[in-house]
Amino acid sequence: MIIIRAAIRRLFYYNKNIQMAINVNTVYKTVLLILNKEQRGYITPDEFNRLGTQVQLEIFETYFEDLNQQLRVPQTSDEYANRVENIEEKIDIFKKFSACTGAIPIILPADVHRLGMLAYREKEIQVVDRKDHLLINKSPLTTPTNNNPVYILEGTGAPSAAPSQAYVYPTSIAGTDVTAYYVRAPTNPRWGYSIGGLGQYLYDNVLFNATVGALVVANNALTDSIITNTSDGFPADAVYSGTAFNTAAITTSNPSGWNAELTVEVSGGIVVNVDIVNAGSGFIVGDTITISNNAAPNGIGGSTPVVITLTEADLYSGSTLGSINFELHPSEQVNLILNILMYTGVIIRDPQIVQNAAQMVQQDEVNAKS
Repeated sequence: MIIIRAAIRRLFYYNKNIQMAINVNTVYKTVLLILNKEQRGYITPDEFNRLGTQVQLEIFETYFEDLNQQLRVPQTSDEYANRVENIEEKIDIFKKFSACTGAIPIILPADVHRLGMLAYREKEIQVVDRKDHLLINKSPLTTPTNNNPVYILEGTGAPSAAPSQAYVYPTSIAGTDVTAYYVRAPTNPRWGYSIGGLGQYLYDNVLFNATVGALVVANNALTDSIITNTSDGFPADAVYSGTAFNTAAITTSNPSGWNAELTVEVSGGIVVNVDIVNAGSGFIVGDTITISNNAAPNGIGGSTPVVITLTEADLYSGSTLGSINFELHPSEQVNLILNILMYTGVIIRDPQIVQNAAQMVQQDEVNAKS
C-alpha cells in the first residue's frame, strides 16, 4: 500500500508541475491607475516590489489552511466546483521533487518550504520522532531496513524556518538515493526598470530566473567591468559576434557560469564595447571572464587577453533591470491588486473596479503597440 501511494504521488508531481503566472506589469499599472483615480499618491517600483512580495506570500500561505478546512466538509463531484481540487490546483504550481545530498544527516533541497515526503527507490520513507525511533530499534522485527526505512526530520534552514536536514535509517542509505517531494515558496516578484532621460521609470519586460545567476542582456553591458584591455593595437577593428562562454576563445573563473553569449567590438586596437546577447546562468559577483587573444575563431588577437570582473550591476540579481512575474494562479490577480492597494491605504470593496482597471491597462498596451 505504501509503495502504491508513493508511486501515485510521484506521478502527481510529474504531471502537475504547471507553469502559471500573473503579469507583474499589469498588476503594477492597475495599482497606479487606481491610486491616481483615488488621488492617493504614487508608489515607486521598489515599494511595489516589496508590497507585491508580501502580498504574494500571504495569499500563498492561505492555501494550506483553506485546504485543511475544505477537506473537512463534503465536496461536490462537479468538475470545476470542487473546492479541494481548486485549491490543490493553486498549490500544484509550486510542487517539486529533487534528490537530496549528504550522508548523516542528509541535506534536503535548499528551496524546500513545506516537505511532503521522502522516498527511497520508489518506497516512501516513514517519518518518525526520536522516541518512536528508539522503540522500533528495540526489536529486530521492527528495526529499519532498506525495504522499510524511516527518517527523523530535524534542523531548519535560514532565512526561513523550513526543514533542511533529515536522519534516514538505516544509515547505509545515501542522500543521493533519497528523493524529496515538497512545495517551494513562490519567487519574489519584480517590476524591473531603467531610468529614462526625464527621470521616469521605464519597464524592462525581459523576464529572468532569479536563482540562476544570469547576466544582464543589454548593449554595452560589460564594458565598464573590463579591468585589463588589450593595448598593443594589433587586433583588427571589427565586431566579434556569437562568442560563447567556456570555449577556447572565452573562459570564466567559475565553472558554473556558462551558456552566455556576447558580442565584442574592437576599435583602435582595443575593446570598446561588450554586449551580452544571451544571459547564461551560474554567474556570481567577482567572477572573472577572460577573452582570449588567440587568433583562433572568435579570438580578438593582440598580445594580451581582455579580462572582465563581474560586478553586481552585471547580474540581474544586482540591478534594477529584468522582471519576474507573480507565480500565483491567474485567478488570484484581483486579490493581488486589492491587497496591495490595502497596504497603500486604499480599500476597494467592489472587485469589478479592479477588473475594469486591468482591462483599461491592457487596452492601453495594445494601443501603444499598434
